[in-house]
Amino acid sequence: MGMNGAETLVRTLLAGEVEVCFANPGTSEMHFVAALDRVDGMRCVLCLFEGVATGAADGYARMADKPAATLLHLGPGLANASANIHNAKRARSAMVNIVGEHATYHIKHDAPLTSDIEGVARPFSHWVHTGESSRTIGEDGARAIAAARKLPGQIATLILPADTAWLEGGPVAARPATPPPPAVSDEQIAAAVELLNAGEPTLILLGGRALRATELEKASRIANRTGASLLAEGSNARMERGAGRVAIGRVPYPVDAALKTLQSYRNIILIGARAPVAFFASPGKPGLLAPEDCLMHQLAGKEDDIAGALDRLVKAVDAGATAPTLAPLAPPALPTGEITPETIAETLGALMPDNAIICDESVSTGRNFFPATANAARHDWLQITGGAIGVGLPMAVGAAVACPDRKVIGLQADGSAMYTLQALWTQAREKLNVLTLILANRAYQILRGELTNVGATNPGRKAIDMLSLENPTLDWVKLAEGQGVPAQRAETLTELQDAIREGLAVDRPFLVEVVI
Repeated sequence: MGMNGAETLVRTLLAGEVEVCFANPGTSEMHFVAALDRVDGMRCVLCLFEGVATGAADGYARMADKPAATLLHLGPGLANASANIHNAKRARSAMVNIVGEHATYHIKHDAPLTSDIEGVARPFSHWVHTGESSRTIGEDGARAIAAARKLPGQIATLILPADTAWLEGGPVAARPATPPPPAVSDEQIAAAVELLNAGEPTLILLGGRALRATELEKASRIANRTGASLLAEGSNARMERGAGRVAIGRVPYPVDAALKTLQSYRNIILIGARAPVAFFASPGKPGLLAPEDCLMHQLAGKEDDIAGALDRLVKAVDAGATAPTLAPLAPPALPTGEITPETIAETLGALMPDNAIICDESVSTGRNFFPATANAARHDWLQITGGAIGVGLPMAVGAAVACPDRKVIGLQADGSAMYTLQALWTQAREKLNVLTLILANRAYQILRGELTNVGATNPGRKAIDMLSLENPTLDWVKLAEGQGVPAQRAETLTELQDAIREGLAVDRPFLVEVVI
């Protein structure tokens, strides 16, 4: 009784278990903001840039296995948010974007912020809808939640005209039940069995929910029974790894390394993964990373019943009694010497606490961190999935909101961090349990390698300057402290190890600038 449309929508979100809203609101969203204040149960997290809000919602969904909401301001706000919506879409994260719009009767006046919001939303969303009435906005919200929760996860964008928020609302709506993921066919299972029994070098390439601990054990049983190899895609939304879990590598990012890794396989069975392709085209190099004569078999896509497919494949190859290969707890010794990518990885593996969450946007420095952490304490490893840099700091925000009892460790390239450094302010405001390592090579280091990869030889001063983060040099201690996050600079390995210990000992944000 007496609810406006905004309050109806908030109550509908809560009824659909959307309990967190990462928000960067503007004028058109003020009635929704007021409703968040009137309705108990919604955690509201203010973000100072829209890309932080959507990156945080991505990290939250990866760890909570359910969507958060974002609150964005009109088309320009959605445009600012879209890079990290792209990453979330590639991660198959569930997300409900609430995007404010001018009142329905005001759009005809073409005010300065008027834009084609649906047109902005469609490339980055699985489901887009503009509310038409305050009386039906609850039903619209329920449909948005249902779309977002469609397994393995989708991006739903609901556009909220201001008058549908302030006029009298209709009933709170219950979200429709989420349908189960489709089962793979008997023919797909039989084809996989045939490849596994062919006596040829065969790779099982895993992605999506196949990288959860339970599913990895099933894949390990199959591999041990049949002699197949296991690998993960190069970029993964969430991998459960460490002591007591199955340790597998990833397809390397560099094209030459990936080609070498895959060159011997005659068959590749894809489970929750796509065919391995290069991030970019390079002159004289193939886009598809598998050998030309390699047979690809898609057993299960990300949207399919991956758990069921693995169960059936275990049975079909008689691997139920075969033991999986689990990594023992054998973290590396704490290294000595200089700060290098190798000693950073070994330090991380030695000091990582049990059940940590790693948010990895280390890009070039951290490319080979996996081996040194395979036998570390158990942990979840989250990566940038869509290639749009600037997700690491926000992703850590969302992961920490979803799992407040776990330490979140951000492995963050300095250049990428500058895209969304406002996330540090949100970490401080929310008192989130995040340790951030800024890997300060003071360059877009990955692009220096790409100059060579694409054949741009003999770069001059202008080209080199475009890839440098010096003159002036970024001061991450001051940048962090200016946003309320205590910070230290580590220029030696001993300083790095002491700073990590300090950051792990507290349950609040802490940042270490690692000078490489």
